[in-house]
Amino acid sequence: MSIILGIDPGSRITGYGVIKQLGAKFSYLGSGCIRITAPELPERLRIIHDGVSELIQQFQPDEFAIERVFMARNADSALKLGQARGAAIVAAACRDIPVYEYSAREVKQAVVGTGGADKTQVQHMVKQILSLPATPQADAADALAIALCHSHTRQSLIAMSGKVSGQARGRWR
Repeated sequence: MSIILGIDPGSRITGYGVIKQLGAKFSYLGSGCIRITAPELPERLRIIHDGVSELIQQFQPDEFAIERVFMARNADSALKLGQARGAAIVAAACRDIPVYEYSAREVKQAVVGTGGADKTQVQHMVKQILSLPATPQADAADALAIALCHSHTRQSLIAMSGKVSGQARGRWR
């Protein structure tokens, strides 16, 4: 069993999603948004750090997955996004929780099946995969998708290592 906290970082809205994975089954534990209204960046980063720290305390995740920074047209926006990511990552690092990063394309590919999916497709698939009664808000759905992507990636790596190990053992016998 593993509890995964997914984070969709932003300097104004940071989405979060928490799932529990038991084998190939997923359970929804919670999701939402940390809304940041502070005018100054240092205060916004503190709010993100404190909010993620509270989520870690509440859900006790085993693993932490976050969206990787993409190069935006606006360098200032990319820099602020990177700083928001950093504030969230530090909260996990302070608790010795392993941090994993995924690009938006990797997340969409894992959850929807195509790296070019739009937000509504991601929301729909997250709702279906986790059997949610309603469609989650976009930032929360993205965070849940990040957690699901991490889970799928980890399962694939475990499956591949088992195949490689089995092949290696077969050759050496």
